[in-house]
Amino acid sequence: MNPGLDHLHPYPFEKLAALKAGAEPPAALSHIALSIGEPKHATPHLVTEAVIEHLHQLAVYPATRGMPELREAIAAWLTTRFSLPEGSLNANKHVLPVNGTREALFAFTQAMIDASELSLVLMPNPFYQIYEGAALLAGAEPVYLNCDGNRLIPDFDQVSAETWDQCSILFLCSPGNPTGAVIDKPTLQKLIKLAQQHDFIIASDECYSEIYFDESAQPTGLLEAAAEMGNDDYKHCVVFHSLSKRSNAPGLRSGFVAGDSDIIEQFFRYRTYHGCAMPMHHQAASIKAWQDEEHVRHNRALYREKFDAVLDILDGVLEVERPDAGFYLWAKTPVVDTEFARKLFAEQNITVLPGQFLSRDTAGGNPGSNRIRMALVAPLGDCIEAAQRIKTCVESL
Repeated sequence: MNPGLDHLHPYPFEKLAALKAGAEPPAALSHIALSIGEPKHATPHLVTEAVIEHLHQLAVYPATRGMPELREAIAAWLTTRFSLPEGSLNANKHVLPVNGTREALFAFTQAMIDASELSLVLMPNPFYQIYEGAALLAGAEPVYLNCDGNRLIPDFDQVSAETWDQCSILFLCSPGNPTGAVIDKPTLQKLIKLAQQHDFIIASDECYSEIYFDESAQPTGLLEAAAEMGNDDYKHCVVFHSLSKRSNAPGLRSGFVAGDSDIIEQFFRYRTYHGCAMPMHHQAASIKAWQDEEHVRHNRALYREKFDAVLDILDGVLEVERPDAGFYLWAKTPVVDTEFARKLFAEQNITVLPGQFLSRDTAGGNPGSNRIRMALVAPLGDCIEAAQRIKTCVESL
């Protein structure tokens, strides 16, 4: 057996189920889940119609690289969205479609890590648990960079030169899960210089990049930062994007990896053996989604309305702020986060995720302690009702 299996932590939702066990919420209150980051807005018709229209392609084996039309649609979207130099992103060299970012983040780590030598994988803390599990199963050692100050961004200046030398992959998540924090362009460019100096890969998980509140202030991307500093062949830089959040299509399992052509080529080589080509009808639907921005703007408007309403109710109740982007609230709790989460479920039939389930203990403490993650994915009315129940719960303490 892979020895890394013995080091895997229980998934956050396993811990949450154990925490809630035995609690009996009031039957008169309907359950509202704020725990899982699964979009509940309607999937755009242009996506569902494209899936149905191309079901006849179930008779075709898809190619690992995906259809040229899909890669071209992705390259065009990236170029427009992140103001990349025209022609700098080659659809045949820099882009690889994947079955959602979760699968790709895991597989990418397996392909990039040399298990014969000490490899460190740096990641934000709290984090998306795939980063950690992928590192452990690849034979690497996770290094946790706390996000409890510095605008909820890791203090990269505190990382030693020795650690950077041993780093194989630096995972970024911007906008962050669960914090919603966005890493600014100067910080990204500083990290790119470190990657060039110490020869590691920056793997930037940007799947929340299209959920933000100010239409004139889009989150910066890693490729954008690279291009602006003259690194327009995107060396050491790889980004992960998905249609799950952007287009409310988590069941489509559609995303892409893009960046450094040498890295993409090696990842492609790995994936030819991995057997993970995207089905043709999903590719057809993905082309439609990447080519349309109207449904994405509508999606942002729905989230903006929910954040406005919920934050208004929770003002003065919980210590919580509007994030830079994303659909999570990362709120401080008046009591221990696990105790607060269980109380919310037992008394108000609300499920939230304790922050400590998303982070690890370090010498600097556990940055998830005494916080909860709330995903505002439910309909507006449910989010408002949940906020009012949370207020009631806090006032009863």
